[in-house]
Amino acid sequence: MTLYTIGFTQKSAERFFGLIKENEVQILVDIRLNNKSQLAGFTKGDDLRYFLKEICQCGYAHCDEYAPTKEILDDYKKKRIPWEGYVERYLPLMERRGAAEKFLTRFGTYERVCLLCSEPTPEQCHRRLLAELIQARDPSVKVKHL
Repeated sequence: MTLYTIGFTQKSAERFFGLIKENEVQILVDIRLNNKSQLAGFTKGDDLRYFLKEICQCGYAHCDEYAPTKEILDDYKKKRIPWEGYVERYLPLMERRGAAEKFLTRFGTYERVCLLCSEPTPEQCHRRLLAELIQARDPSVKVKHL
């Protein structure tokens, strides 16, 4: 499996869907806590499902079990914890939830899967952390950030 990650912020719809199509992503796994925000633009819930199917022939799944809790996210956004504190809270949460194992069980039959979040780059985003957890559980998984 190739596990792509993508953030929609600072990308036009043309660039976003172009990357999904160009990399022949079979299913996009939305790991945002909230996929219905007005700020999400073209990546808002049911709209995204429709656009992916029509433009990219790509499936869609919203899986908030891979998102941080509201408390972790709020603490980080409001600068009550630094990135390192976010990581220290997010990774154990994913371990308790059995995230890597559940992901591989549910999506392991796909060859090209993409994790979606909002951050423009993966460095300080939970999609990178989750991708690394999945890859640690199954070293045959190749991670590529779009």
